[in-house]
Amino acid sequence: MNPNADEVEGDRCYHNLSEIPGGVDAVVIATRPQTAEATIRECAELGIEQTWMHRSFGEGSACEDATVYGREHGIAVIDGGCPLMFEPTADLAHKIMRFVCTRSGHVPRTV
Repeated sequence: MNPNADEVEGDRCYHNLSEIPGGVDAVVIATRPQTAEATIRECAELGIEQTWMHRSFGEGSACEDATVYGREHGIAVIDGGCPLMFEPTADLAHKIMRFVCTRSGHVPRTV
């Protein structure tokens, strides 16, 4: 989904989640934190129950208001870290990030 483009690198972009044919089961939010809450609200409206707000260094996409809203509406929200940490072929930096984030409780040990 990209509300600002119709196409990126030859692939069609959808301006909101409801436009995606067949729907989606989960959403990774990788945008400014100021727009994360609107995305979480759309997830709640569509019954999407799993979201991940990407964060590397700094605040990333994580937004406290979005986290609270999502959890209050039954959405499993991971508000930090990178999904690539869980890829079997993850690079060393992602493996270290996974070790630190799972031990500190910032992300679940498995996804």
